[in-house]
Amino acid sequence: MTVPEIHGVTGRFVEATQRAAAAGFEFVELHAAHGYLAHSFLSPLSNRRSDEYGGGFENRIRFTTETFRAMRAVWPEQFPMAVRLSCTDWVEGGWTIEDSIELSKRLKSDGADFIDCSSGAIVPDAKIPFAPGFQVPFAERIRNEAGIATMAVGGITTPRQAEEIIAEGRADVVLIARESLRDPHWPARAAKELLGEHFSSWLPLQYARV
Repeated sequence: MTVPEIHGVTGRFVEATQRAAAAGFEFVELHAAHGYLAHSFLSPLSNRRSDEYGGGFENRIRFTTETFRAMRAVWPEQFPMAVRLSCTDWVEGGWTIEDSIELSKRLKSDGADFIDCSSGAIVPDAKIPFAPGFQVPFAERIRNEAGIATMAVGGITTPRQAEEIIAEGRADVVLIARESLRDPHWPARAAKELLGEHFSSWLPLQYARV
């Protein structure tokens, strides 16, 4: 990509942000993880540029920070914005949790409200230690060391597990993705397990007999 093309892509992100606001959404996130475009600029494993968008840390974060600032400028001030990071590439010589902490500090200064803490997916041979809650330590470190609210993801499947992450101050939000696909009534089940609520009281009326 040429530099003008990079600026053009940032403009497309701005347009998408404006469409989201016009459609009535109240939360938007810049995806800078999992090998997508912003992550490919961040990681030294994929960024081989030698201009102002490649090389050292300051240059590699430039696309992400410029794009986030441009998005934040058109997003309603009262609504939150997040950035999703692959907090480590899980490969020697790649993007690290220390890099993520430093970038998170910059993003907080630029108006970010949350960092969504995922990891990996920039190269196929990364050795990722999948286990329940294996990415929660990233959310905890960024929350404590960058001073910004975080979202925990990855292998969080049970209500008790999710509750403990929040109660212990390891993250501010727990995102439930695959488990919500497996069980669309997960919030109702969590309420019943943690609060003793009757399951059907949390369901739409048409599903109250489920």
